[in-house]
Amino acid sequence: MKSYNSFIGIDIGKFSFFVALHGEKSIKEYENSPSGIKQFIKEHKKILSHSLCILETTGGYEMRLLLALCDDKYSVHRGNTRKIKNFIRSHGNMAKTDSLDAKNLALYGFERHESLVLFSSPSKQAMQLYELVQRRMDLKQMLVAEKNRMKSPRTDYVKNSIQLMINLLTTELTAITKEIEQIILLDPILKQKQMTLRTIPGIGPIIANELITLLPELGELNRREIAALVGVAPIANDSGKFKGYRRTTYGRQGIKPLLFLAAMAARNSNSHLKIYYESLIKRGKAKMVALVALMRKIIIIANARLKNEQINNVTT
Repeated sequence: MKSYNSFIGIDIGKFSFFVALHGEKSIKEYENSPSGIKQFIKEHKKILSHSLCILETTGGYEMRLLLALCDDKYSVHRGNTRKIKNFIRSHGNMAKTDSLDAKNLALYGFERHESLVLFSSPSKQAMQLYELVQRRMDLKQMLVAEKNRMKSPRTDYVKNSIQLMINLLTTELTAITKEIEQIILLDPILKQKQMTLRTIPGIGPIIANELITLLPELGELNRREIAALVGVAPIANDSGKFKGYRRTTYGRQGIKPLLFLAAMAARNSNSHLKIYYESLIKRGKAKMVALVALMRKIIIIANARLKNEQINNVTT
C-alpha cells in the first residue's frame, strides 16, 4: 500500500479546473488546456510524486489531465461521481461551487485513499476504440431524433432537410461501425473476445464490440462484481421482519441499453436463455423483472466465458 503525503482534489470543467490540497485553504484555477496542465504539473512537481490526485468523471473533460498525470507516473484516482456526492452529503456539505468541489475531492482522497483504485492509462488502441464507440452512440441518438421529427407534419422543404440528415447519419454510422470492426479484427485478443461473446444468444457483432470497448473489466471480475458494475445486481431492502422490493441501481454508462437489446433478442431466440426467461414468467415475474434477470444472466455468462478463455490461454 503506497503512502501519500498530500491529497490533491481537482474539479474539472470544460474550460478550466480548480485544485485544492487537503488541509490548505488556498484554491488555484488552471486552464483545461495543454499549457494549463503543464503549468499545474510544474507548480506541484515537488509534491506530486508523493501525492494522490482525485478527479471525477466529467464526460471526458478529465481525460487530458488524467493521461498527462499517468504519463508522468503520478498517482491518480478517477472517482465515481455518485459515490463522491454521497460522501459529501454525509459530511453535511450541501453547497456546491467549483472550489468547494475541489476541497471535497481532496477530503475524499484523504479519508478513503486506502480503498481507492488508481487509474491506469489505457493503450492508444483502447482510447481510439472508446472514442469511436462514443461517437457511434452520439450518431445513433441524433439519428433517432431526426427519425422522430420526420413523423410530425412538416413542409416539404423541412422533410427533405430531415431526410438529408437521416441519409448522412446513416452513412456515418455505417462507416464508423466498419472502422470499429476493422480495429478489433486486426487485434488477435480483441478478435477472440468478440468471437467468444458472439456465442452467447442475443449478442451480435455490434453489441460484442461495444461491450469489449466500454467494459474492459469483463472477464476480470467475479459474477457479483460484474453484475454490480453494470447495474443489474438487485440491491437488498430488508430491515428486521420487513422484506422490501429489491431494485437494481445505476451502472456503467452505456452498458444497460446494450444488455437490454441483447436480452430482447435472446428472449426471442431458440436457446436456453429463452427457456430461462419463460420460466421466470411462469413463476409470476413481471416481464420487465424477467428481462432484467435475463440481462444479468447474459453479462454473467459473458464474464465467465471470457474468464475461462483467459485461464485456458495461460495454461496452454
